[in-house]
Amino acid sequence: MSIEELCTKVSLGRRTFERRFKKSTGNSVAEYVQRVKVEFAKKRLESTTDTINEIIYNVGYNNIDAFRKVFKKYTDLTPLDYRRRYSAGRYRS
Repeated sequence: MSIEELCTKVSLGRRTFERRFKKSTGNSVAEYVQRVKVEFAKKRLESTTDTINEIIYNVGYNNIDAFRKVFKKYTDLTPLDYRRRYSAGRYRS
C-alpha cells in the first residue's frame, strides 16, 4: 500500500499524515518502513538458511548495497555479521 492510498483511507493530506505519523511514532514513514524491513530481515537471518541476497530481495530492496547500509545503520552490523552472531544454525552466504 502506498502512502497516498493510506492518506486517502484516513482522509488526510500527505503532509498532515506524515506529520501526525512522526508525532505518534517518533519516525518518519520512510524510517518506519525501513525499520520494519530490517526487523523482518533480522528474523530471516536468524531462522532460515536463505542467502542474504534472497532475504534482501524478499524484504523489497532491489539494491543490495542500499539495504546493507540501512541494515548497518539500525544494527551496527552487516547482514552477514548479524547472521554469524545470531543464527541458530548453519547458514549459506
